[in-house]
Amino acid sequence: MAHITAVIVVYRVYGIISNRYLCPFFKMIKKSLIVGFIIFASVIGLGTLSYAQSSADKPFEFALIGDLPYSAEQEAKFPNLIADINRSPSAFVVHNGDIKSGGTLCDDATFVSRQQLFQNFEMPFILIYGDNEWTDCHRQGNYKPIERLAKLREIFSQGTQSQGKRTLTLTRQSETPQFAKYRENVRWIYHGIVFSGINMPGSNNNLGRTPEDDLEYADRNSANLAWIKECFALAKRDKSKGIMLIAQANPGFELDPTDKRRSGYNDFIAALEAQTRNFSGQVVFVHGDTHYFRIDKPLPRFTDETQLPRLKNFTRVETFGSPNVHWLRAFYDPKNPNVFEFKQQIVPQN
Repeated sequence: MAHITAVIVVYRVYGIISNRYLCPFFKMIKKSLIVGFIIFASVIGLGTLSYAQSSADKPFEFALIGDLPYSAEQEAKFPNLIADINRSPSAFVVHNGDIKSGGTLCDDATFVSRQQLFQNFEMPFILIYGDNEWTDCHRQGNYKPIERLAKLREIFSQGTQSQGKRTLTLTRQSETPQFAKYRENVRWIYHGIVFSGINMPGSNNNLGRTPEDDLEYADRNSANLAWIKECFALAKRDKSKGIMLIAQANPGFELDPTDKRRSGYNDFIAALEAQTRNFSGQVVFVHGDTHYFRIDKPLPRFTDETQLPRLKNFTRVETFGSPNVHWLRAFYDPKNPNVFEFKQQIVPQN
């Protein structure tokens, strides 16, 4: 694509010059200009590649946050977190949802203020939706969850670019006609690693409250499962060393599948385990929801009676959350057998 763009632009320059001058000497200059311009465009990927997006297999790092900010105090601290991340070499930032407290209003003004706040990140910013901004909005005022979800899509999921002062190009599931409304399910490939976000919020994934919500869950759950399958297939095709899935909900890996608290996540857990077993690379699932920073290996489900071997290529990461206004520094290294590593980043001012 970069080469095609370069040729088009040079052709336009060439056309302008040709209409003005015909001498052999200038024709020689034109030829040198064309060659130089193509080389330049090939190096920078003129107009076709998003910020730092490349297939090169080289180390990089990125930032993971979630469940923030919840209160006025945390809103005051959040700029410190932004500044700390902006000083880092993070390629991008992912927020895994819950951009407000479940006890605060779900009005348009809150959504817009958060969107403006996140635009202060220097690097690309990707938001994955949480329950506090749509499924739980029935708790505050006369808000309808499905209507609030539509408003989130309108504010946070327009176009193909991420948020942030610099952007990444995102592939949205809505590009597939069958799943046209699921703009929030996104994917991007960075240095050969597949990153994917799905709309899987807390509060049992919006299952079990009303018949209308149950229908919404069923449709979105089907979309999520299809998106996960597609992302793994892409990672296999490209021989990726790893894949990272991001969602808001803690799906309750440790709970029995018959537990009602896990009923909205059973399909996800089954699909995640099956896909991971059939993938040769490393798989990381990042979530928030329960505000408990952890890194562990919860698959397959462990009980005292069934002490099965852990899936060596699967890792669960839960980010910091309210009241802790900190972040996780994530590293990718193709020479590391674990592929990913994580470091807690405590913001001194917070």
